[in-house]
Parts: sequence; C-alpha cells; structure tokens
Amino acid sequence: MAAVTGALALSALVVPAAQAADSPSDRLPLSSAGTTATAAAELDVTFSNMKVNKGKRITVGTTAKVAVPVTYTLTHAADLDISADNFANGPLIYRGSSVESATNVLISDDPGTCTAVSSTVLNCSGVINIRPADGDLWNSDAGTWKAGGLAVTADEDAKWQGDLGTTKVLRAARLTVNAAPEPVRKGRTITVTGKLSRANWDTNAYAGYGGQKVVLQFRKKGTTNYTNVKGITSTSTGALKTTVTASSDGYYRFTFAGTATTAPTTVAGDFVDVQ
Repeated sequence: MAAVTGALALSALVVPAAQAADSPSDRLPLSSAGTTATAAAELDVTFSNMKVNKGKRITVGTTAKVAVPVTYTLTHAADLDISADNFANGPLIYRGSSVESATNVLISDDPGTCTAVSSTVLNCSGVINIRPADGDLWNSDAGTWKAGGLAVTADEDAKWQGDLGTTKVLRAARLTVNAAPEPVRKGRTITVTGKLSRANWDTNAYAGYGGQKVVLQFRKKGTTNYTNVKGITSTSTGALKTTVTASSDGYYRFTFAGTATTAPTTVAGDFVDVQ
C-alpha cells in the first residue's frame, strides 16, 4: 500500500509477483502476499455496471501497449471522504476464480475519473494498460478474464471486488498471402500461399500457428464482397498453400476465424490479373 502526495497511486498496490513475474509459476495470489486484500478495514463501497473495452475482446500483440477503456459505477457511503488526497479507485482485470486468488492481475495505472450523480453514486471511467513487452502476459493467460475494482484510502482501508463480468484477452494473429503467377492466362492454375502466425507472449515474437483452419476467399474485380473458395489447414509451421483455376481478375485473401486463445484475422487481398 503506498500513498502518493496529492493522490493515491493504484498501480503500486498490486503485488509485483502477481502482476509481472518471471514465469506463471512465480506468481502469488494477492491473499498470500500481505497486500490490501488483508487490509485492516474494508471500505463501504460497491462497484457495478462495469464494461471492459466496450464489450469487445482485447487483442494483444508482442510489443505494443494496449490501452483498455473501462466504465463503471461506484456507490459509496455518504460520509466517506472521496477527495483526491484521501480516496482513489480504479478498474482491474484478473485471471483466476477470484480476485484474491488470481494468478495475474492488471490494474489501471491511474485512478479512475469520476463524476458524481448523487451524494453516494459516481459514474467512473479508467484505462487499463497492457504492456506485453514488459512481461504483463504469458501464453497461459490467453482466454477469459474477470473484471473487478479496487478502492483505497490514505489510511490504507481498501475494497477489492471481483466477479464484475468477463472479458477475452487474446493473442494477436497475423496472415500473409501471395497469389501467383501474375498475370496468368484464364484456365491456368493459380497457387496461393501464405502463413498464419500468432503472438507468443513468452518470447515477445510471432510464431507459426499450425493445425488451424483457414479459408481462402475471392473478390472479383469491380465488386465489393468476398466469397469463400475453399478451406485449408495450416502446416505445423503455420504455412498455407492451395491452388485454384484462374477465371477472372480479382483478389485472393485468407481469413482466420480465431480460437479460444487467439483473435481472428484477415489479410488484405492480393490481386491477380487474368488474361
């Protein structure tokens, strides 16, 4: 628990071992590490109506920071001093059955910004920053997370609240495509190749994603919609290869529907001139 002059810093309240450990096995649940989960007094506040990332999945690559917006309502006791010098609150997401036993917790760097709608109710918003390059995530973290909130005072009273909804934190995927030869005579064979890869949070690099269903699509020149041509499966290294018969000018692309741990993705079409 750490108070900062003029305001309270939420990001300092999460156990480093639980938030950015060297490996998943090094992480400790908050309840076992003497944090505010065992604070002397629990604040009379309640979080509700929490919406993470506008209800959309969170896709994270290997290096770029992802800023996740969160909105929520906070109800507090009428006699609670909610001035910035005494009180701070913010959203969090966690991996595990409960916030106290979470194996990973990501919390907003800064306190939420709140507007009073009554003497006891605040409408708030905050941002949770995910930094994969700093070790915020491991591959085992991909999937469903739960949402929660944290409120603290300068006297070290606190309230952790979990089970405020769920969100998906998924590994980003990439696709490439190349249709050849270009140009090609009508009726000849076109070979379409590419690769499916996904973010590896353990190594902070993209690696081939094997054994996955990918669909080849085609859009005729002068039209706006793609149609499915055929489905293929990526090799163990993520490589993609198939053939089609040249019929008319148009664009070929691959699309991937995603999995429980990996986000969907579609590559821009590659144009083939059919003569």
